[in-house]
Amino acid sequence: MAGRNRATTPPRPIAAGDVVAAYSIALAEWTAAQIIRVDAADARAAVLELDWSGPEPASVADLGDVSPLRLTHHSWGGALSYCNYEWVLPRSYKVIGALPLLHDEPSLGYSTGWRLGDQLARQRRWDGGVHTDPADPRVADYTGAEINDLLDLPDEPHTDIRILNVRGIESLDCGRLVRRFPNLAGLTLRGDLGLLSGAAALNELGSLQRIHIVDLFGMGRDDRLLPRGVPALESLLLYSVPAEYATAMRSTWRPEMPNGTHVDIRGARTPEWVAENRDNPLRHWDGRGHISGARFRKAVAQYKSTRRAVVAVLSGDPTGDRPARLVEIGRQYGEAFNTLDGRVPFIETEEREDLFAALDHIVDEAEAAHGPDLAWARESLESGVNAVRDW
Repeated sequence: MAGRNRATTPPRPIAAGDVVAAYSIALAEWTAAQIIRVDAADARAAVLELDWSGPEPASVADLGDVSPLRLTHHSWGGALSYCNYEWVLPRSYKVIGALPLLHDEPSLGYSTGWRLGDQLARQRRWDGGVHTDPADPRVADYTGAEINDLLDLPDEPHTDIRILNVRGIESLDCGRLVRRFPNLAGLTLRGDLGLLSGAAALNELGSLQRIHIVDLFGMGRDDRLLPRGVPALESLLLYSVPAEYATAMRSTWRPEMPNGTHVDIRGARTPEWVAENRDNPLRHWDGRGHISGARFRKAVAQYKSTRRAVVAVLSGDPTGDRPARLVEIGRQYGEAFNTLDGRVPFIETEEREDLFAALDHIVDEAEAAHGPDLAWARESLESGVNAVRDW
């Protein structure tokens, strides 16, 4: 959203024509890119990767004759490796000079996290006849249950793991995690109103460059990351975390943006919000960029109304025409969201899936209470929705 104090220049100085260099883990060498555009309105920089890698360059002269990186691997079809990133130049990147623009059109691609070198590494593998991305032994992916089972086992620290992604966390002890994976550069933790304990221990990850925490709770002000603990941090992404933690992280890290830390903190949740939304399958809509607060509240109200109606049918007289009643409830649900979608639609693929998942959630609850054989109820509700929905 536009703000009264919106910055008009990037936190770290960059301009169109600048050439930036960075070390790429994927290449095990330095690589480079050119800034094509800087957009203050969107706080984005259009970045064109160069077809170059080598030892650390001191200036553009060290690059020799450069050309844009064109991608022919997989389905790229010769397109430029050209994308809009957040305009915070990561702290490990450096400007080594400027060149006349190698391209002058806008980029249609958008991403978060610069990661220069990844595409060049893929292209070189492809050119060498390797047409699948090999498994990276430095990257580990687990579910919450799997990581806790792993941490329960006695073992030496996994010092070779540099990137760790954990999803579906119900509870996780950060102290145990850090002791097992002490050399992380990237960490993603995703829960579903899960509990993250001992989060202050993440300050022991001295090599951490990127952290992403989603829908996890239990952290307070004293658990915030500190620049002296994670001095290499370049990307801080938080969504749906405790308000106290979000506020502390924001006040600590926004001053670090001029040093090259991208800070994106949204969806700060109060304890009251957590209590009210624990059983709300549409809670992720709160704070989603294209969904207003009014639409979120109306969507939740409609979900709750639909849930009450479905529960009344499924817990009522089984001799009535329950499938027909559920079809009608489904129609009302579909029509209500047709109206809410209105003249400025907001229900896209993800929201459509969320709305059907919300109906599944209602039936799941009913199955737990009344028995497992309610496939007919799902089919009836979906039939009603599909008969009328415009989304």
